[in-house]
Amino acid sequence: MNPQVAIIGTSQTKFEADKGYEDIPETVFKVVQQAMAEAGIDRDDLDSIVTSSVDLWDGRTASNQMLADVVGSIMKPESRVAGDGLGAAFQGMLAILAGASEITLIVSQCRGSMGAHYEISNWVFDPIYQQPLGLDYLSAGALQANHYMKQFGISQEDCARVVIKNRRDAQNNPYAQVVKETTVEEVMGSPMWAYPIKEMDAAPVSDGACAVVLASRDKAKALSKEPVWILGAGSCLDSHYLGDRNLAGGDALIKASNAAYGMAGISDPLKELDVAEVSSAFSYQELLWTELMGFCDRGEGARILKKGQTSLGGALPVNPSGGMIAGNPVTVAGLTRLVETVSQVRGEAGVRQVRGARTALAHGTTGCCGQGQYVMIVGN
Repeated sequence: MNPQVAIIGTSQTKFEADKGYEDIPETVFKVVQQAMAEAGIDRDDLDSIVTSSVDLWDGRTASNQMLADVVGSIMKPESRVAGDGLGAAFQGMLAILAGASEITLIVSQCRGSMGAHYEISNWVFDPIYQQPLGLDYLSAGALQANHYMKQFGISQEDCARVVIKNRRDAQNNPYAQVVKETTVEEVMGSPMWAYPIKEMDAAPVSDGACAVVLASRDKAKALSKEPVWILGAGSCLDSHYLGDRNLAGGDALIKASNAAYGMAGISDPLKELDVAEVSSAFSYQELLWTELMGFCDRGEGARILKKGQTSLGGALPVNPSGGMIAGNPVTVAGLTRLVETVSQVRGEAGVRQVRGARTALAHGTTGCCGQGQYVMIVGN
């Protein structure tokens, strides 16, 4: 295998419930400068830029327009992904593989605090038949959770253990928003939002940004002493209508992960991956996604969690950063997962470091109930 695209610079903000003390361009400027400094480049070295943001969460039309100055896209090509940041990284990777760019900056940002998160997510549904029903990410997630939990006998306590693990691990992450440890009783006693999803089962509203610099093989070798290579990548988009797909089946994630594994030469992810960062807006999704990515058999996600296999020190630590449950904005989550895996592979994750990590998985999702799925395998 001869990987052609590398990650040579990363950065992320501390994630907070409200970053109202600074404007969005200022937040983005900080991560852009940090990522470029780590990569040893400046704006003149950039061939292209890909930004990730969603107008409704930023409270303005064409929200990437306010970022042109700070991301360096004046008189340079910029693409914008109105969705997850890992999807933006895919677009940047493809530009390099196509020969259209040698160095690409990926930037993702979101201000969840600027609006009513779940009310805003109503817009993703069909405007004629489904939006009037009031469907949003929360109510649709509850439908998926019920279907999955009933089919495989998953309990609410099983989901609560996801929250406990991620909050515990988040204490080792200086960028995490929520670091207070909790118990099964506290999770179970938190307000019910949409059965079976309770307040503590859901990722908190969050503000923040992150950035990644991608480079071609030749540029990476010239610029970086320790590039982290993209070993495999896969993406897939499922049907838009919830009723047109098996919510507990997850064909999109199965296909995306299998494509990434095939490219990276991975046949047994539980044994061959060292760490995984998984985008889970709700606690049940970590169990569901790990099953669909082949870390265990269907219905076994809760079992491997309970046995400690997905905890720090286990066979395959999942979300040692604390993941979305510890606080990541919805459109930034996937790119944050990539930033975290790069830190792990470099051995720079501090107290949350997985010993001997060399191969890592980053996962992102977009749309409702995992409609769009992205999986990227990185290593050195």
